[in-house]
Amino acid sequence: LPDLPYDYNALEPYIDAQTMELHYTKHYKGYYTKFMAAAEGTDLLTTPMEQIFAKISSQPEGIRNNGGGYYNHMLFWESMTPNQGQIAEDLKAAIDNDFGSMDSFKEEFGKAAKTRFGSGWAWLAMDSSGKLFVTSTPNQDNTLMDIAEKKGTPLLGLDVWEHAYYLHYQNRRAEYVDNFWNIVNWETVNKRFGSAKA
Repeated sequence: LPDLPYDYNALEPYIDAQTMELHYTKHYKGYYTKFMAAAEGTDLLTTPMEQIFAKISSQPEGIRNNGGGYYNHMLFWESMTPNQGQIAEDLKAAIDNDFGSMDSFKEEFGKAAKTRFGSGWAWLAMDSSGKLFVTSTPNQDNTLMDIAEKKGTPLLGLDVWEHAYYLHYQNRRAEYVDNFWNIVNWETVNKRFGSAKA
């Protein structure tokens, strides 16, 4: 199980220590453990997650849900930092080009996160033509899955399951979403952007 890249309290006041500890040790660990158990004895244990997701429609629900939960959370942990830097110029230029402005991008991403009914994720992703787009997926699905409404390489993901915010924000998902911008790890997002372009 990959380690959390910071202490449980590192993202306060935006995400509290108790939520982070429960999220990591119970939910994330649960997805990881169940995925490993479901994949045991198959070639899935040595298959890159991206390849599994490309044919996820042919896999059992346990692989889709727990594999998605494991992978999505890995991206989520790495997408946040207590020491936020500036967004890189090339990523900012791409966002300006594809969304009109940084503010327009944040508004579209925020809407995707706030209006996702029930549990799911909001994503910034890149399609096969190199264009950036915002979307949301239900449950533990992501944009790499062959069942996704919009497919592409995920660059930034926000967990909007209630377990990600309810202890601190209760029913105020919008406040949680808005505060996410204070802890986005732009360096990591830019690295994913560079890899997706390559």
